[in-house]
Amino acid sequence: MKWIAAAVSLAVLAGCASKPQQQADAPAAAGSAGAAASAPAPARAAASTQPTDAGSSQAIALARSRIIGVEPSVYFDFDKFNIKPEFHNTISAYGNYLSVLKSAKMVVEGNADERGTVEYNLALGQKRAEAVSIALQAIGANPSNIETISNGEEKPRNAAKTEAGYAENRRADLVLK
Repeated sequence: MKWIAAAVSLAVLAGCASKPQQQADAPAAAGSAGAAASAPAPARAAASTQPTDAGSSQAIALARSRIIGVEPSVYFDFDKFNIKPEFHNTISAYGNYLSVLKSAKMVVEGNADERGTVEYNLALGQKRAEAVSIALQAIGANPSNIETISNGEEKPRNAAKTEAGYAENRRADLVLK
């Protein structure tokens, strides 16, 4: 059941992340006045059409600026590994970066709070990391450039034994190499 929810979430993420950008790119390519007034539109178009690092430096600069503007972590609900809608911008920004800059490598580190057994938390951390990896691939990232690992409960961000503390520890960190 959880895998179905994750798959549906990823399908929605893929649809949200790619279709609006394609629609935004089409007017820019046609040279419409509305698109010409928006400075980022040509850079987005270049980012989506460049297949290699030799592509537009504008597209790479835009992709870098997008990842700077988002937190490099995706947070999860208790005992869940589905990506919540509020983190679609993070996934989109990093997925776009990896698809534009083909040589970029990433490690997705899955984490869990301390509740549950060590084995359970390692498995849950791995599922969280893999869910983020699949979402990045849906945006266009090369799977061979993404490594997933689980820290389980071993790398807490917050040591407080409160719900707020636990919530900070239920995450996947996106680490560029």
